[in-house]
Amino acid sequence: MQIGDLSHRTGVSPRMLRYYEDQGLITVGRRENGFREYDDYLVDRVRKIRGLLDSGIPTRIIADILPCLNREQVLVVDADPQLRAVLIDQRDKMEERIAILQHNCDALSRYIKAMERAMTGGRPDEQASS
Repeated sequence: MQIGDLSHRTGVSPRMLRYYEDQGLITVGRRENGFREYDDYLVDRVRKIRGLLDSGIPTRIIADILPCLNREQVLVVDADPQLRAVLIDQRDKMEERIAILQHNCDALSRYIKAMERAMTGGRPDEQASS
């Protein structure tokens, strides 16, 4: 697929996709005419990269952890204590953001249910029992 197709399927701009390539986060093939060819597997990979970036993890760390994303067991040969500390900090921050997002999602769900009851003529006392 072409860069525009990958951009459309992932919501990531072509410029950012080229940046991912420059950073070694994605590998892109070339056609005989020299144009880039983006494989279908990159849709999932780009979404994972975007999610990690949105979580606040910098690309230099993403490059280290990308190979581990699809594996249950990971083999580390030369553990870097500083990287471990950074990963622990990033994980803790991510867990905090997840908790906040879950709280907000639950609040939105309650509000949507209340709106649905209001739209169907439900009584306020029915809200307490739901």
